[in-house]
Parts: sequence; structure tokens; C-alpha cells
Amino acid sequence: MNDTLRERVMLGVAVVLAAIYLFPLYWMYVTALKSGSAMFANPPDFWPRDPQWQIYGEVWKSRLMGRYIWNSLVIACGAVSVIALLGTGCAYVLARYRNVWIDIGLFLVLMLQVLPASLMITPIFVGFSQVGLLSYPRLAVILAIAAKSMPFFIVLVRATFMSVPQELEEAALVDGNSRIGAFFNIVLPLAKNGILVSAILIFMQAFGEFVYSKSMIQTVELQPASVGLNSFMGPNTNEWNKIMAYATMYVTPILAVFVLMQRRIVSGLTSGALK
Repeated sequence: MNDTLRERVMLGVAVVLAAIYLFPLYWMYVTALKSGSAMFANPPDFWPRDPQWQIYGEVWKSRLMGRYIWNSLVIACGAVSVIALLGTGCAYVLARYRNVWIDIGLFLVLMLQVLPASLMITPIFVGFSQVGLLSYPRLAVILAIAAKSMPFFIVLVRATFMSVPQELEEAALVDGNSRIGAFFNIVLPLAKNGILVSAILIFMQAFGEFVYSKSMIQTVELQPASVGLNSFMGPNTNEWNKIMAYATMYVTPILAVFVLMQRRIVSGLTSGALK
């Protein structure tokens, strides 16, 4: 098999896999525009004959989506701020100082990433209840998300710091900078791309977080959009077009951010691959 044929085969496989992966997303957008009878047509229509564009406005008003989206933004931005503030320094230490205890600490950090949110919610809920954090439910969710996503951020940013030549720091120290000064003036500017990309990925995760928000936020006015979507569900749910319209308005901003910044995301994720 020559190189041209191999490339065509790989391209064909990639296109098929992409179509399979993106079809549920396409079906969500199409179903949102269908009428009640068109949703249950057999065989189904792959494009609505009479698109119901007004459904987006109806769902936005009836479900108060502006409030839900705002709560999701508050929680996501808060979690990213906490993780970036604490995780950046931790990643730098794990990248620059190597000994047995650092390796043990990194191993423990990686083990925290393995634990699912459904397993962590019970001890976190009990602990937050004992210290009174549940009186501030959005803050409690922000801290819970930070605890869950911090290992992921640390691992990515650590690789970015490791790609920054240590000789640059040593030269800054020779020039009279302190270790902290060298970090802020030399290392941090060079690693900002990787930190930004990691923060974007954490934001995307936090924006769609459900388990902690559903368990800790009982006040409807403070619940994020993921919990608002769950409120559609019931034993006799049949308004699938409205559910898909809600999901479309919820997911589209995140997809837009990902598409617009995909080059930077890829470059940031691979920035620590080579020195």
C-alpha cells in the first residue's frame, strides 16, 4: 500500500468516525426545530419540514434560562479562578523540584483524578455541612469542583512548566532576581499559553457540572443550567423538542469557544511534549 492510498484510507476512517461522533449533536439541533408530531414520525425526518424557530424564545422565557446560564458562569469562573490561583504554584513546584516526596505527591494528585464525582460527593457534602458551607451553596460547589479538577490542571500545567528551560531561571537568578521574581518575570509569561488552555478546559468542565450542583444547591434561583435541564425530566416527559432547544442554547456557547480556540487548545496541550 503506497502512501497516497494509506492517507486516503486514514482520511476516510477519520471522516466516518467524526460523523458517528457528531451525529448525536446534529440530531439534537434538528429535534429542537421539529413539531410535536414530527418528532415521532416513522421513518424520522433528518431535517424538519416546518422548522419551529420560535421554540427557542419560548424555552428561554418559560425556563428563565438567563438566570441558569448566569449561575453556570458564576460557578465556572469561580472554580477556574480558585484552580488557577492554587494549581499554578503547585504545578511549578512539581515541575522544578524532584525528589521522592515530590514523586509521592504527584502520585497522590493523579489518584485524586481517578475518583469520580459520584464517589466524592458524600464525604464532601458531610464535611461542608459540618463547617456551614452549605449555607453558601454556589461557593460550596466551586470548592468541590476545584477539589475534583485541580489534579487535571496540575498535570497539564506541570508539563508546560517542564518545557520551559531551567537555564532561563538560572540566568535570571544570576542577574539578581529572586526565585519568586524569576517565576513571575520569566517562567509565567512563557507558560501562559498552557495555563490559559488548561483554564479553558476546566471552565468547560465546570460549566457543565451536574452532580455537585444537584446535591448542594437546593434553591432554584441559584441552580446552574445543568440542573435546569434536569428539571425537564419526569415520568411522562414528551416535550423532547423543548428539551433539545434548551440543550442547544446551553451547549452552543461552549462549542463556539472550543471551535474558535481549537488551535490554541491543541498547541497548549502539546506544549509540554517536547523541550
